[in-house]
Amino acid sequence: MTENVNMVGVDALLRELASQVLAVMARRYRDFAAAEDAVQEALLAAAVQWVAGLPENPRGWLIQVASRRMTDALRSEGARRVREAAVSLEHGYAVLAELDEVAERDDTLALMFLCCHPALSRGSAIALTLRAVGGLTTAEIARAFLVPEATMAQRISRAKQAIQSAGARFVTPSREERAGRLGAVLHVLYLIFNEGYTASAGASLQRSDLAAEAVRLARVVHGLLPEEPEVAGLLALLLLTDARRRARTGVSGEAIPLDRQDRGLWDRGQIAEGVALVSAALRRGAVGPYQLQAAIAAVHDEAARAEDTDWAQILGLYDLLLRVADSPVVRLNRAVAAAMVHGPAHGLELVVGLERELKGNHRVEAVRGHLREMAGDREGAIADYLKAAQRTGSLPERNYLLGQAARLWEG
Repeated sequence: MTENVNMVGVDALLRELASQVLAVMARRYRDFAAAEDAVQEALLAAAVQWVAGLPENPRGWLIQVASRRMTDALRSEGARRVREAAVSLEHGYAVLAELDEVAERDDTLALMFLCCHPALSRGSAIALTLRAVGGLTTAEIARAFLVPEATMAQRISRAKQAIQSAGARFVTPSREERAGRLGAVLHVLYLIFNEGYTASAGASLQRSDLAAEAVRLARVVHGLLPEEPEVAGLLALLLLTDARRRARTGVSGEAIPLDRQDRGLWDRGQIAEGVALVSAALRRGAVGPYQLQAAIAAVHDEAARAEDTDWAQILGLYDLLLRVADSPVVRLNRAVAAAMVHGPAHGLELVVGLERELKGNHRVEAVRGHLREMAGDREGAIADYLKAAQRTGSLPERNYLLGQAARLWEG
């Protein structure tokens, strides 16, 4: 055993190892739900015992303890043949450990694809990915999505049952399966990051832990699939966006818009890494939506001041993005860029009709309020800011929008 370690270090290590161990157990025993339960018990045991000192091989320790838990569960069910196979595997751990090390990369990828199975809803896929791959507890996931822990536990349980019912197998995805489902994996990570970067509800503008977890998981996927340009594009996008995190809120947690942020607080290391990733990905020629969004983020990040932003280049990138991934959100963001290049009246024309497509989304009114303010329509801007404030569930965003309306009212 190594010397004593602090609890923060143990938690970080357990979170890193959780998905690796679950991947090994799911592959070995072919029962995702039972494997997940066994791994959780092993993690709890480690959280208690490792504070006194880490084992020489933490990953192997967890696999061994989880295997014992699995064997005990199989024995209690009286499944003789399965029990014997499990015991045999446990006794053969020393041999299997080397094979596990070789298979670790494929196992992690297979686990991520399993969590994003087509049988699952978007919300269930996100929850299961955070639990199985991210290593978050059910309580942590519940807090992130502002639901009771019992509700989240049921959601995760139903997700595992849905995978079981669909006959999903824990196998390394074929090239065809990977091509067909990689988009779902990347989309889930994108949604996890967005919820962390700008929380949809609650007293905090952002959930930094959730955003950081999305970045970590994106790094995992990029490490497994380094030649996939859209994987590199997603990681670049997350890094370039997360680089602004420290400047997005003030001392009281208030929201600070991009053009008013202290750019000295931006993480230049993350920006450099993101720019390098997206530049290399774009050179491969297979341009996708995450690469283009990363390129847009890079233009923002590389501007020394807000007034130095190359809005014409951003508008051109949005035009390309519309061609490969048209959506109301993309068109709304493009309207802002168009307004910065061609004037607010042009931007306002582009916003018309988007409120129907983005019904209930406060960002439509927030953007329109901003463009009306640019155009000198103070009363219209106030009305839009107030309407946007009513629709958002985020308290910092609501306060910011109300502050915008109050500023115009008093001015």
